[in-house]
Amino acid sequence: MARQQFDLIVFDWDGTLMDSTVHITRSIQAACRDLGLPVPADEAASFVIGLGLRDALQIAAPTLDPSDYPRLAERYRFHYLVKDQTTELFTGVREMLADLRGQGYLLAIATGKSRVGLNRALDQVRLTSLFDGTRCADETFSKPHPAMLQELTRELGQDPARTVMVGDTTHDLQMAINAGVSGIGVTYGAHPAGSLMALEPKFVADSIASLSGWLQEHA
Repeated sequence: MARQQFDLIVFDWDGTLMDSTVHITRSIQAACRDLGLPVPADEAASFVIGLGLRDALQIAAPTLDPSDYPRLAERYRFHYLVKDQTTELFTGVREMLADLRGQGYLLAIATGKSRVGLNRALDQVRLTSLFDGTRCADETFSKPHPAMLQELTRELGQDPARTVMVGDTTHDLQMAINAGVSGIGVTYGAHPAGSLMALEPKFVADSIASLSGWLQEHA
């Protein structure tokens, strides 16, 4: 099937491909608890998902002295890694990516994870070879700055006008707007549907099946 709108499809990782939103939220809350900080509510903790770790912790723990961010980050990583094995791909992700790859789309990832964290996750789920490029928050500017998408399109020689960003947060969709690429929101991750729709993405999917179906028909 001929590609209609896009040649490059960029995915967020956590909450979009990997079912890790609740785990990240609980890890942020546990890290704050360890340091005796006010524990953010679920909505506040999940709001920062997708940002680089330092930016996320700044928002989640606004009363913390910046000199103590490394301590909070260490506690977050501890809690995240303790139960990292419990996170899995959303059902249907592997098949969707394989189908898109088979149709000749370029696939990439733009994530708030660290490089070490993304490489570990890709290795665990055996998806490394499916992606043509990846960008992590510790390598460039954090979302919603457009740098990740700008760097990926340049690296892969792609036109931003024929690129789409798929993500579960407003950070993803705002990054897409800032980079001049299209956006697709998914509502099964961190941010509510209304917040995503306010940024006027091409499509808002409520499941992997819905996302895959739209991409097959319209991308």
